[in-house]
Amino acid sequence: MGVSTMRGCAVGLATAAAAVLLAAGPAQAEPMGQAEFPGALAPVADLDVERYAGTWYQLAAVPQPFNLDCARDTRATYGVRDSTNVSVSNSCTTWTGGTSGIEGNARVNDPVTNAQLHVSFPSVPFQSGPEGPTNYVVTYIADDYSWALVGDPARTSGFVLSRTPAVDDSGWTQIRQVVESRGYNSCLLLTSPTTGGRDNIQPLCTV
Repeated sequence: MGVSTMRGCAVGLATAAAAVLLAAGPAQAEPMGQAEFPGALAPVADLDVERYAGTWYQLAAVPQPFNLDCARDTRATYGVRDSTNVSVSNSCTTWTGGTSGIEGNARVNDPVTNAQLHVSFPSVPFQSGPEGPTNYVVTYIADDYSWALVGDPARTSGFVLSRTPAVDDSGWTQIRQVVESRGYNSCLLLTSPTTGGRDNIQPLCTV
C-alpha cells in the first residue's frame, strides 16, 4: 500500500492500485517460496484486514506515471470500512515541497485470502468505480506485519511497504530476496526517499 502505491492501481503508499489492504498468515514469513512464477502474481494465504489497517511507508516501487510528482515520504493509510471495503488515503511530499494526496477505496475480490483487491479513486478515469478486476495483490506480508510486498497480477506495478520509514541492511537484503522470489526483476524497483530512511533513488538490486 505505498501511498502512491494506491493512487492509480493503488505503501504501499495512488493510481497504482497496488497501494493495499489485508494481512497474511505466518506461512508467508519465509522470504522465498515461489521459485517459478510463470503465472499471475500469487496472493498470501490469509490477510488479516484489521492488522493491515494503518499507515505504511513506501520504501521502493516500480515507477508509475502517477507517481512522478512524488519526491519523498510516500505513504498509504488504510482503514476498515466493513467486511469487504477498505478506505485508502495516499500522500507524498512533492518536488516543490508541497503535499499531494488522493482518497479512494479498496474492495476485496477474493474472500478466501482477502489479499486480492480492486482499488478505485473517484477522480481517476477508468478506475472510479468501487467494483472491478483485481489490481492490487498482497503477495507477501511479514509475520509481524512490519512490511509487505504488493503488486498487480501482471507485475506491472510493485510496492515495498513498511510500517517504519527505515530498515537496516539485513532488512534490505530480505526485501530484495522476497521481491525476486515473487517473480520481479529487482533492478526495476527503485528506492523511495523517506525522512529518517534512505535519501536516494537507486535500483533495489544495487542496495
